[in-house]
Amino acid sequence: MSSQEDKSWKKESLVFTPEIMFGKTGESNENFPDRNLQFQFLANIGRSHDKNPQEWAYWLKHTKTGVGLGYTNFGNLDSLGVAYTVIPFIEFNAFGLKNLKVSTGLGASYFTKIFDEETNPRNAAVSTDITWAFRSYIYYQLFSTHKIDWRIGMGYSHHSNGHTRLPNQGYNSFLVSLSADINNPLNQPTTAVPSNTNNFSRSIYSYVNLRAGIGQNSLTESLNDKKNVYVLSAEYGRVLNNTFKFGVGAYYRLYDHYYDYIKDNEALVQEGKEFEYFKEDPWRYATNIGLTINGEFLLNHIGLDLQLGYNLHKPAYKIDWRLNEGWDNVPLEIPDYFVLGEFNSKFKLKQQISSRLGLKYYLIGTTKAPEHNVFVGMHLNSNLGQADFTELSMGYVYNFNFRERKVKN
Repeated sequence: MSSQEDKSWKKESLVFTPEIMFGKTGESNENFPDRNLQFQFLANIGRSHDKNPQEWAYWLKHTKTGVGLGYTNFGNLDSLGVAYTVIPFIEFNAFGLKNLKVSTGLGASYFTKIFDEETNPRNAAVSTDITWAFRSYIYYQLFSTHKIDWRIGMGYSHHSNGHTRLPNQGYNSFLVSLSADINNPLNQPTTAVPSNTNNFSRSIYSYVNLRAGIGQNSLTESLNDKKNVYVLSAEYGRVLNNTFKFGVGAYYRLYDHYYDYIKDNEALVQEGKEFEYFKEDPWRYATNIGLTINGEFLLNHIGLDLQLGYNLHKPAYKIDWRLNEGWDNVPLEIPDYFVLGEFNSKFKLKQQISSRLGLKYYLIGTTKAPEHNVFVGMHLNSNLGQADFTELSMGYVYNFNFRERKVKN
């Protein structure tokens, strides 16, 4: 394919999708402010990859990627305010059906109203101006005209700050959607560039990935300063068709908040208290060691990354649970009558199961399948879906046993 044809597909593949959504803002906490219906508007600017000659577009057929710019009114301007959102997304066919699409996105939002102990105490959803934004929707294409595909949909939207400051109950909303895919909005002349019909041969090769990261989180409302989480990770796996990445790995984390809580002889580690023995080795009890399974979609320079982990060692999470799952606003010096979190089955699951979701940017496009590559990443780490910390990372990838594949036109 010539460079001129390559440029042509990019111009005519633009898709502009205005979208309006209505739904209900869920209650984030007790005595949450009254609210009307939630209203969202999203302007999505994307690109259809049917004519993209790259290999990932060949395997992920009928895929669309882009970025959405959004406005959300949560139904109570005085207490909940509005959110302005920037969210990259990927959309693809669901279950191989042409008229059914699934879209998911991860980005950031800016809030005009946040928790304030004096002026806005009933809204404990977010306590920072900027939060993570996540959305997952399914769409059904009703009918099409020459340039417009009309769609209805439904889905889930979430905002939270990744545990960087408390309270952080988050916004959870279920909404219905009406949208219109406006194809080729700039009226670019249609060229003879065909859809991606390159016959890429199937392939599989192995990789090793090393990563170092630094995250931030808070411990409790009484210890609400952001402190660091240091992360080291290694991973081994296979890449299928230079597009689908699967691996297993291990990680080591050190939590400053846990370490400082133990070293500073705070309430739950004081003499005669439940976790007094943590002071024998603060470093050991403030660490977290675990095993992971990993999955990733490789979209040239961008990687969509998902990790599920099992914690072999995370003892200080017991302190975290005691402080955050009982009565609210636990003070530094805890009175005897205070009710702390109980170690129930929910605790066991959250102490054991971790997850990680985010985006990577590769310095060298993965379409080239380079032997060596480096990346930066931004991820949200969770305890069984509950935010743990926000992480910025850098990593190195070595690809080996890779055999060059020829493309049959």
